[in-house]
Amino acid sequence: MNYFSSDFKLGILGGGQLGKMLLFDTRKFDIQTYVLDPSEEAPSKIACNKFFQGDLMDYETVYNFGKQVDVLTFEIELVNLEALTQLENEGLKVYPSPKTLKGIQNKGIQKQFYAANNIPTAHFERFENLESLKSKINDLKLPFVWKCTEFGYDGNGVKVIRQVSDLDSLPNVECIAETMVPFKNELAVIVVRNPSGEIKTYPVVEMEFHPEANQVEYVICPARIDEKVAEKARAIALNVSEKFNHVGLLAVEMFQTNEDEILVNEVAPRPHNSGHYSIEASYTSQFENHLRAILDLPLGNTDSKVAGIMVNLVGAEGFSGDVVYENIETILGWNGVTPHIYGKKQTRPFRKMGHVTIVNENMQEARRIAEEVKNTIKVISE
Repeated sequence: MNYFSSDFKLGILGGGQLGKMLLFDTRKFDIQTYVLDPSEEAPSKIACNKFFQGDLMDYETVYNFGKQVDVLTFEIELVNLEALTQLENEGLKVYPSPKTLKGIQNKGIQKQFYAANNIPTAHFERFENLESLKSKINDLKLPFVWKCTEFGYDGNGVKVIRQVSDLDSLPNVECIAETMVPFKNELAVIVVRNPSGEIKTYPVVEMEFHPEANQVEYVICPARIDEKVAEKARAIALNVSEKFNHVGLLAVEMFQTNEDEILVNEVAPRPHNSGHYSIEASYTSQFENHLRAILDLPLGNTDSKVAGIMVNLVGAEGFSGDVVYENIETILGWNGVTPHIYGKKQTRPFRKMGHVTIVNENMQEARRIAEEVKNTIKVISE
């Protein structure tokens, strides 16, 4: 099929920042794009050929949108599975497939999938709701990690339970209780695979989290770990990809334990925060490779040209309203520093508003500059 400067139409479910960054590459290749998102102010609206406003969880909305395109992908997992399945049954290419998404969308099902396929993961128990968990609280060892199985994102839907009273503020929804894993690093590996079976992994990255918001503050590539540990992480990520039989990108988040074992935490079947560094630091960005994969084109080189660190820009505490990026002119004057502003007009505490990539041949210098960027630019409101 001729994708370039043709009548071919790529549909994207979700119009957030991931879609906006993916659209940079569709415009580079002159591929027509249709985007569906619930918000009239979706970041992707500025960059697609046609924008549709609608509910991603509504069957008719998703089905009717899918009938207008030749290939359908998504940048968020919270989409109507039944509509995707029907579209696929009618011959539309949907990547990643509804079957893959079904095994990932619910974290309880995802964890059971790991257990069934001998993929190393932290011990867990799945509960119908919070009340069911409370009734078994004496069987659980404190502290543990509570996770809602659906609709969690960016640190929402996850809480460390250190005492029984910590459960009081949680919603009465399906959830899992996961054993606290003593770990020394949180890692991630992005796997890219096309329908023909070509598969590649990006280098292992290391993630540093904000202690309160449970959000990634820094992504460091390559991870500062032993090469044998990195090889193990990439091998496990490839195994996870094979078991899910996914097409496109799969971000595999992992724990490196104190004994250097690798445990899979969770996955995301789409471009991911842990791969944003690749826009500047890699030969082929995660977004371009997702596009190549879902169109069954040859995959690009996933190696890094240079060390890369990504700093998330999130709304500062105490500020809500029309966004202002304080001191952005300052960091624009620094070598190897590239800000990406997502296009969200309203800020609120810890909302992801953008990111900054720092590239440098010296990892230590890149990390120092990243810290300076973090301390300089502030996402506040008018």
